[in-house]
Amino acid sequence: MTAPGRPAAPAGAAPPPSATNATPGAARIAAAFGRARAEGRAALVPYLVAGYPDAEMSLAVALTAIDAGADLLEVGLPYSDPLADGTTLQRASAAALATGITFDGSLALVRRIADARPAVPLVTMGYANQLLGGGDGRERAAALAAAGAAGTIVADLTPDEGAPFEAAAAEAGLAVVYLVAPTTSRARRALVAARTGGFLYCVSLVGITGARTSLPPEVGRYVREVRAGSPVPVAVGFGVSRPAHVRALVRAGADGVIVASALVDALGPDGHDVAALGRLVARLRSAVG
Repeated sequence: MTAPGRPAAPAGAAPPPSATNATPGAARIAAAFGRARAEGRAALVPYLVAGYPDAEMSLAVALTAIDAGADLLEVGLPYSDPLADGTTLQRASAAALATGITFDGSLALVRRIADARPAVPLVTMGYANQLLGGGDGRERAAALAAAGAAGTIVADLTPDEGAPFEAAAAEAGLAVVYLVAPTTSRARRALVAARTGGFLYCVSLVGITGARTSLPPEVGRYVREVRAGSPVPVAVGFGVSRPAHVRALVRAGADGVIVASALVDALGPDGHDVAALGRLVARLRSAVG
């Protein structure tokens, strides 16, 4: 089924290319993956929740993660209904909201990180209601780019409905990163990979985020298949928590590895153990190649 107002592509036709993969933000993301590749390794992409445990500590978390080896940084925008997030990230998002964090507050954090560590691309992650609000998201795309974000992930937005936001993001110079999952067909993966900007987010498992003790046994074959059909770097996330997971994904051909819940867990019950997070990021960095 195609999006309203969009004609179906002829059978066998190539998917339309992503306008947001030709943006300055996408170029910054590509350069980060390229630098890692030139060093013979995959890129490490840690995740933090803006405003968790509070505004100042989340800045410390971001700078610690970058200094410990992040190639890119994913910044989660706290939201009241984070449907793709597991218990850990839901808890952190709720705690951040309880401190009074807003979209503007998240932007302020992105700006401070970008000013402090301008060489590391920042990719925000949010939801359609936050970023599009029933419209095309033009104002928020422009605000993210102005704050220093190189790209954004809208977890519940698909290419079928994403064209207006892609246009707004392209105008702002921002990459729009789409996701594929193990349940995504090969034909669908090709369409999504063609429309993503900067990189393709490869969800490693069926379900929500959360640190796992092991990854699905079929993940290696799945990642290889996704990588073979993607014109942009492939970064794998969901469930990744240990250096052994990272090494397995790198062996499968992942261009990057995203780690989220395990890092929030590393901060401890009050979210203040930044040193422990830094140690985990350093161990993960040692595993990327």
